[in-house]
Amino acid sequence: MSVQQIFQNRSLTLFVFLSGFFVANTIVAEFIGSKIFSLEPVLGMEPLSISLFGVDGLGLNLTAGAILWPIVFVMTDIINEYYGRRAVKFLSYLAILIVFYAFFMVYGAISLPPNQWWQYESGLLSDPNLSVSDMNLAFSKVMGQGLWIIVGSMVAFLVGQILDVAIFHKIKQVTGENRIWLRATGSTLVSQLIDSYVVLIIAFWVGADWDITRVLAIGTVNYIYKASMAFLLTPLIYLAHHWIEKYLGHDNAKVMKQEAQMT
Repeated sequence: MSVQQIFQNRSLTLFVFLSGFFVANTIVAEFIGSKIFSLEPVLGMEPLSISLFGVDGLGLNLTAGAILWPIVFVMTDIINEYYGRRAVKFLSYLAILIVFYAFFMVYGAISLPPNQWWQYESGLLSDPNLSVSDMNLAFSKVMGQGLWIIVGSMVAFLVGQILDVAIFHKIKQVTGENRIWLRATGSTLVSQLIDSYVVLIIAFWVGADWDITRVLAIGTVNYIYKASMAFLLTPLIYLAHHWIEKYLGHDNAKVMKQEAQMT
């Protein structure tokens, strides 16, 4: 198949676009996940102090990756709708392989001996207060996430994807083409519930010996955020469906969705 034929095949072009966006969001979410931020200042709120499972002082402290994970799960539902379970599973496995490959390359870069000029002088900015005294140390700390965090995140991602796909199709079997919001949001709510706890249990209960009550408390706060985002992103799902139906053509989109339900 020539390049021209690929772009003339709208369903194939759409799949390449959705796949690239899906994998890119997964990789970026992993790499920015080492940064912890507080959501309250972003929303112009005072810091919250929530108590759960006997753990006090909890706020909306999230990893930066939490911004992108809801988008990943929206992409999962869209790909599931038009290309079926096999496509989602293939892209999920592909994303995991690429993430591990990317981290392998990053750890290789961390182990490279730094150039002395770059390590100690390239961080000297015009304002000494903004300087980085050791660029190599900063690079290692930011890019070198712990192995347990990577494993926990990837296991949670894979389990969440499998659940999302299964629940999505079960709901669609009952509702048919109607209630897009129910199968998309419903499957995301369940998959994100599992995802929110699995990643923390593996990364911090198993990997860092945290108390299980603290893990459950933080996981609950994270899930509240993810569930809220699932509802807030519902209009985006309808907008995406409208754009795709217009791009593919109603008849072609209908055939694709029927075939997707059988794969």
